Amino acid sequence: MKRVTIKDIARIAGVSYATISRALSGSSEVSEQTRKRILEICKQEGYRTNALARSLTCSKTNVIGLVVPDITNPFYAELALEIETFARQMHYNVMLCNSIHYENNIGELMDFLISHQVDGIILGSSRNEARACLHEYHKTIPSVLLGASISDEDEYCVNAVSVDNRAGGRMAAEYLLGLGHRDITYLGFRPSSITHQLRYHGFLCAMEQRGLTLNVIENPENSSSLQAGYQLGKQLFAQGLTCTAIFAATDSLALGVIQAADEFNIRIPEDVSLLGFDNISYAALPKITLSTIGQRKSALAESAVRLLVSLIEQPSNDGYAHHMIRPALIERHSCAAPQLTKPTP
Repeated sequence: MKRVTIKDIARIAGVSYATISRALSGSSEVSEQTRKRILEICKQEGYRTNALARSLTCSKTNVIGLVVPDITNPFYAELALEIETFARQMHYNVMLCNSIHYENNIGELMDFLISHQVDGIILGSSRNEARACLHEYHKTIPSVLLGASISDEDEYCVNAVSVDNRAGGRMAAEYLLGLGHRDITYLGFRPSSITHQLRYHGFLCAMEQRGLTLNVIENPENSSSLQAGYQLGKQLFAQGLTCTAIFAATDSLALGVIQAADEFNIRIPEDVSLLGFDNISYAALPKITLSTIGQRKSALAESAVRLLVSLIEQPSNDGYAHHMIRPALIERHSCAAPQLTKPTP
């Protein structure tokens, strides 16, 4: 099918190309009657404004790029929806890309988004390498790192929005300790992720302040998936259940632990308490009711979009911004006070 052009509309309407352009841009030089007639012809002929061509004229597309590790991860899926929803409220659309957990993909995706004339980019990543990658582009395009915390001493300065993972880890430990747990397993720690490092350090600090040791099961995979949680859960339960509580570093890991516990006939929370981190939508399902540390995705999304839009619309050389969002404890039914006797696996 032949694409209808603005010149076709001008020919059908019997007016000049310039008149069509003014009518579509809302110029006061065109009467309301003429504008309505031109818009009706556009509708009948199926004409769509060439947003890319218009962006070359005004140097703005009102499109922002969003890069996430994996949209099948419930946390990133829900976060992406929050970002798109809030971006639209600020009159921006979102172009979504997946890095598939490989940091060497990020540079290619950044180049792809820049070549498609996006006004700015939000990079969602918790990996240490993401800061260095984004730093390379900070002079090329407005950008915000979402997910990884930044310190004042960081070698790579970038604009960032993150949840306070250290506070979240401490919050998780203090909640389980407050229930009376002392034998706690930290499941799913990924050393390659700065998010996991901070979460772990916050948890560990609370344990050490009470003179307690922490059993840690690391996750060797690139992502904190349900399948990884299932495998780590089976590994833990096959050794014989000695802890009274498990803190899963993410909700997806916790869902995998629930699956493994069911296979080993281990009841949650009667036999072992389980606490997650993220507050994905699945955590609230009736047969799961997972207690968790909520990342407050709406607040993260709003803060990231507002920061990026401010960088786009009001460029400044006043340094870098880092917005920290405090997490929240979400109590459901997967945690309880420890029983005096432990189950036999």
